[in-house]
Amino acid sequence: MLGLKLIERFKSIQVHALSPSETGKNPTAATRGKLIKPFSISKSVSVLEGLLPYGFPTTDLLEPSIDPHLKPIDLVEALADLYGRLETCSQSNKSLLFMEQYSLLRSLGDPKLLRRRLCAARQNAGDVHSKVVLSAWLRFERREDELVGVSAMDCGGHILDCPKAALVSGYGLNSIHDRCQCLEDHSKVFDKPILKGNEDSVVSFCIDNEEIQCVRYRIASLSRAFNVMLFGRFLESKMDKIDFSKDGISVKGMRAVEVYSRTRRLDMFSPDVVLEMLSFANRFCCEEMKSACDAHLASLVGDIEDALILIEYGLEETANLVVASCLQVMLRELPNSLHNWKVMKIFCSSEAMERLARVGHASFLLYYFLSQVAMEESMVSNMTVMLLERLEECAKERWQKALALHQLGVVLLERKEYKDAQGFFAAAAVAGHVYSMAGVARAKHKQGQQYSAYKLMSSLISEYKPVGWMYQERSLYNIGKEKILDLETATELDPTISFPYKYRAVAKMEEKQISAAILEIDKIIGFKLSPDCLELRAWFFIALEDFESALRDIRVVLTLEPKYMMFHGKVTGNYLIELLSHWAQKWSLADCWMQLYQRWSCIDDIGSLAIIHQMLVNDPGKSLLLFRQSLLLLRLNCQKAAMRCLRLARNHSSSEHERLVYEGWILYDTGHREEALSRADKSILLQRSFEALFLKAYTLADTSLDSESSSYAVQILEEALKCPSDGLRKGQALNNLGSIYVDSGKLDLAADCYMNALEIKHTRAHQGMARVYHQRNQRQAAYDEMTKLIEKAQNNASAYEKRSEYCGREMAKNDLDIATQLDPLRTYPYRYRAAVLMDDQKDTEAVEELTKAIAFKLDLQMLHLRAAFYESMGNLTSALQDCQAALCFDPDHKETLDLYYRARDLAVNRQL
Repeated sequence: MLGLKLIERFKSIQVHALSPSETGKNPTAATRGKLIKPFSISKSVSVLEGLLPYGFPTTDLLEPSIDPHLKPIDLVEALADLYGRLETCSQSNKSLLFMEQYSLLRSLGDPKLLRRRLCAARQNAGDVHSKVVLSAWLRFERREDELVGVSAMDCGGHILDCPKAALVSGYGLNSIHDRCQCLEDHSKVFDKPILKGNEDSVVSFCIDNEEIQCVRYRIASLSRAFNVMLFGRFLESKMDKIDFSKDGISVKGMRAVEVYSRTRRLDMFSPDVVLEMLSFANRFCCEEMKSACDAHLASLVGDIEDALILIEYGLEETANLVVASCLQVMLRELPNSLHNWKVMKIFCSSEAMERLARVGHASFLLYYFLSQVAMEESMVSNMTVMLLERLEECAKERWQKALALHQLGVVLLERKEYKDAQGFFAAAAVAGHVYSMAGVARAKHKQGQQYSAYKLMSSLISEYKPVGWMYQERSLYNIGKEKILDLETATELDPTISFPYKYRAVAKMEEKQISAAILEIDKIIGFKLSPDCLELRAWFFIALEDFESALRDIRVVLTLEPKYMMFHGKVTGNYLIELLSHWAQKWSLADCWMQLYQRWSCIDDIGSLAIIHQMLVNDPGKSLLLFRQSLLLLRLNCQKAAMRCLRLARNHSSSEHERLVYEGWILYDTGHREEALSRADKSILLQRSFEALFLKAYTLADTSLDSESSSYAVQILEEALKCPSDGLRKGQALNNLGSIYVDSGKLDLAADCYMNALEIKHTRAHQGMARVYHQRNQRQAAYDEMTKLIEKAQNNASAYEKRSEYCGREMAKNDLDIATQLDPLRTYPYRYRAAVLMDDQKDTEAVEELTKAIAFKLDLQMLHLRAAFYESMGNLTSALQDCQAALCFDPDHKETLDLYYRARDLAVNRQL
């Protein structure tokens, strides 16, 4: 019956493209424009019309995007299989397998995890081409192009990032912390030893009426061809003068060849002469001289202009290293080089790719990198399409074809080329990527085939173990209560996908239940901050005429994405802020600091971000504020935006010692602890500031846990507290100092620190005090302390989680249920509930509790715990699979490795 109702419903529906007035030049604007449709409002019409010229969103036009990354139906199984292949593969295949791992993990959106996979791929790369691409990719991921005063070819000191080290072939298996040698003095030149021969036998090469005298033996040593010519049965072997006028080399070039034959040096020649020698070496098969010319020219490539000139010579003369060096400059200049048509001409066409392939520099890896950068810049540009087409042409493995075809489908869907998009999605599905069927359904829907799209998604739900995205996609083609049920099921299976919350919120808005709409969208904003959800909530606040709350949300949107366009992509956030400011309270700088202090104290991170954004409007170069912004964004798990703010803080530093502090934090957040400590020490030498001392203490405490390091960290923090700073940062320092004291068993000193922190409104110190009470066996006092934190904090999911440690099982379960409701991404509640079920001998229910969470929050600790459960249940196959998947997150995790080896041995013994 449902099918018949759908058929009748779809008969009356006609799909219309957005009208020309709805599609601007900005492709992002066109996409976001789908959310807008006029909406009649009864109150304050003139005010609201001024703020909302394009109306409110409607449920009819809401639509989630298709994820451009690989999304296996069973990610655990896929990762486990990949880990198994990594264990047995040859060294030459490891780098590409790590890139496959990177591709599978991209959908998790963890920048640090992805960076580790790129590092692993670079560590295991043996050929120059792969090293060049991966080193550039790592640089791009760190967005070093945004650092003022840092050149694309600068070496950061680590061998995996070093542009010179990338041009050396062979497996080094260097650690990410290994230092490179490129900054050492290499001024001394050592001549290569030359085999001695008959130095008296001379031959003259005649070019343009000039004679270049050469030692016959040394010219003969350049290649087998010369050896046969000068010492074989050829006529030239008997001649003292040989005419070289027609052999394509100038007098200057031949003189250089003569010098090279004696010295094996090129550093005294100009680049044009070395280029001539390279061509000569190719013509006469002088492999050693060709390699020397290749390496020398490669060392001369310093910028894009050099690269654009030399790459043509490199391609013509098949000089692999020259081409690699030119590619390296172009890739390390991304994303800026993406907008240089001369650069893109080298990559985009099939002919260009074939030229690169002839010298071994066209690969899936290269086009994977280029296409990802292009997609970040513009999903709908012709360049993005061409690069993805080259990616598909380079694809050899099944996963590579699936990825390239799926991404082509995503881009063409965005470009409204629905028929072609459908074809690419279907091809990706044939290559084994089931998620691409969602793209097929969407493309069908866009072409007016809604019922066909509905049947397709229903068949997927029947055929495979259902996951959240399946029900979300089918809801687009469903009607009535069934549509709502699909959305509820999607949220139940995967509470992290935002579309169901947005749809339900807008549906409530259409029913004039604006407060209920805000409560609905708050559910996901509480644990997953995104510009689109904040923009939607801003709409709702405007409808309520709560302009200050709307202004807050728009400021945070711009903090996350400074170029974000609102309302159909036609209104800049800054313009909307200007309009809303007329109805908002005006604050002075002193007022802003007071408001920031208040919001920071009640753990209102979103409110704090908005205040800082307002302060930065008046003082955009205030590095201290940008640094505070980065701290808040990290707390909200917005790593990309946080690192951008940290880079801006570094760029706007007013002094050398301040810049060193921010560079230290950048290094710390990218895993380089020793370098972070070094930056802190250099900053302290220049000026003993609070921030430099805090950075050093924080890094020391995180690097080592021994008593000597802890004592040293305590001394540094105590010294930092004597330096000028504000209460916000001193509260953090006191909190950290208290934590070290608790770890050292000095509870009275810890309590003093936490009480001092609470006196200056550092609310998080309640958690530290609770820990002190717990250590003193005052469990009720610990529970009460956490209750105070829950009452004061706006973001309190972690507080409920922590309070559960200080009460009985039933109360703990209630607290953890609330924590999960507030933030389903927190993993401890699932692990606790599973452990309780396991203690109650409810093995199956315990595994199901973890499996439910693993479906949307893949996590090493949950995989490890489920593997342990499986082992205790005798299900060694599942235990091994979970261990292998967990080790993809951290290959050196000792507990998981021990469990893995133990389960593997048991499985082998069982088969005997």
